[in-house]
Amino acid sequence: MQIERRQVEDVLVVMPIEPRLDARGAVSFKETMGNFIKEGHSQIVLNLSNVEFIDSSGLGAIVSSLKALGLKGEMAICGARDTVLTMFKLTRMDKVFRILKEERETIAALATSLRSSN
Repeated sequence: MQIERRQVEDVLVVMPIEPRLDARGAVSFKETMGNFIKEGHSQIVLNLSNVEFIDSSGLGAIVSSLKALGLKGEMAICGARDTVLTMFKLTRMDKVFRILKEERETIAALATSLRSSN
């Protein structure tokens, strides 16, 4: 799975390039996210604006990434299309993840929570 990454202050922005986050790419996504976390990234914005479809495997890979962060970090989601948001709502994962519309506001929200915890 192709993923772009960039650092904005203390926040890592991760953006899958492919339109599907499904069983075919879930393992690769999970491994890549695990590597980012092992590198020490603890504040992650997952920008899903390119993702048109997500299945249970893709959602599971996202949840696994959140679990890998544990209590030492936070992950928030932005840019989710309606079809992707529906999957988060059906599985009640919209209650687990902070989901915002715009990348900039999501980065700001994580940066604020990082500052308040220090």
